[in-house]
This record gives sequence, C-alpha cells and structure tokens, in this order.
Amino acid sequence: MVEEYIALLRCSKIQVDRAYSRAVSVPTFLKKLMNITGMSEEWVAAQIKQKEDSKCIPWKNLKDIILAHPNTKKKVDVFVLTIYGLVIFPNALRHVDEAVTDLFD
Repeated sequence: MVEEYIALLRCSKIQVDRAYSRAVSVPTFLKKLMNITGMSEEWVAAQIKQKEDSKCIPWKNLKDIILAHPNTKKKVDVFVLTIYGLVIFPNALRHVDEAVTDLFD
C-alpha cells in the first residue's frame, strides 16, 4: 500500500520500512517557496508573513509572480499553488498557508 502511494505521489525519499514514515529531508517553508516560485531567497523572505500560528504568503505576491515571471513552468506552479491554497484553506483570507506548500511540494 505504501509503495503504491509512493508511486502515485512520486515521493522517492520516503522510508518505507517504518510504520510512520516521513520524508528524509524536509526543506523549510522558505526553501519550498524558493523552489516553487523560482525567486531569490531575499525576495521570498521578504514576502513571508506570520499569521496566527503559521507562516503564509499573500495571494497578491503570488499573483504578481504569475503575471510577470518569465518561466512558464514556474507561472503554472505558482498558479497551482494558489488554487491549492484556495481549495484546502478557503478561510485563510488573501493568504496561502505554509501547510499548502507541504502538500504541493
């Protein structure tokens, strides 16, 4: 069963020999956003906001990336991230929560 989920989700870094596995190396929210958006560490760090118990990034900043990023794949990745944020946490007004990047990444 675990092997099937690994194949479906394309998660090659899972330890299948443990009952409760997690990824071997878990990048931080900053690193995940850098990977998804293709933006610099300084830019991403400036955009991250603390909202209640978790970190998030405003939709407006992601919208600006979608409209202006030269890489089409990154535009699509950021667009999908914002859709995930809307569907999974619809009450997080005008922000995409850190947990969404965990699912997306």
